[in-house]
Amino acid sequence: MKVHRWKTITALVAAASLALGAGAAPSQAATLVENTLVSTGLSASDLARLPLTDRHLTKHEKANLAVVLRAYHAGEGDVLDAEGFMDLFAEDGVLNGIGGVEGQTSLRGEQLGGLIVWMGGFLPDVHRDLKRITVSGDVVSIELSIQGSFLGPFETPAGVIRPTGAKVDFPTADFWYLRNGKVEVFDCHIAFTTLYAQLGILPDYASAVAASAPKR
Repeated sequence: MKVHRWKTITALVAAASLALGAGAAPSQAATLVENTLVSTGLSASDLARLPLTDRHLTKHEKANLAVVLRAYHAGEGDVLDAEGFMDLFAEDGVLNGIGGVEGQTSLRGEQLGGLIVWMGGFLPDVHRDLKRITVSGDVVSIELSIQGSFLGPFETPAGVIRPTGAKVDFPTADFWYLRNGKVEVFDCHIAFTTLYAQLGILPDYASAVAASAPKR
């Protein structure tokens, strides 16, 4: 299946930004957005460049997709726009599912921007390959993989793992729930088992077995 890297996403975000009244489009996206009207948002040619399961989107659905694309753009390694990411969420918006070694976590407010900063420190060249996008009303569901180089420290309950430069590429499923053009809930499900294996963090089965053994 064809994978869409950030050169494509950056261009599409530029078109989305026009539709949402955001700032000027990046120069590399100029030819793509030249004929994109503000009132129509993502055009048919824009949508054709995305792995959509259904390209017959309503204007409302296109606007929601544009918000999600801007969120991914804010998290790109050479962008890392924490403030821009936070601004896409509703006042009571929440991100669920980022937990890793400490279990599931819910993030709100400034914590949302903190996630962007943390990811940029851990994987400075982070980018996402969008593999399948489904838009249904106010819900945008995306299958993707998060890729990057382990160039920053990774904190664990046992201490900090120093960077090794290892390349990581782990599957993720994102579910975005929007309300009035803002993200109300973002559920992010990361395949941490795959990530840990690629980082060389092997599970401690012996300790788990010992902890579960009946006491004598």
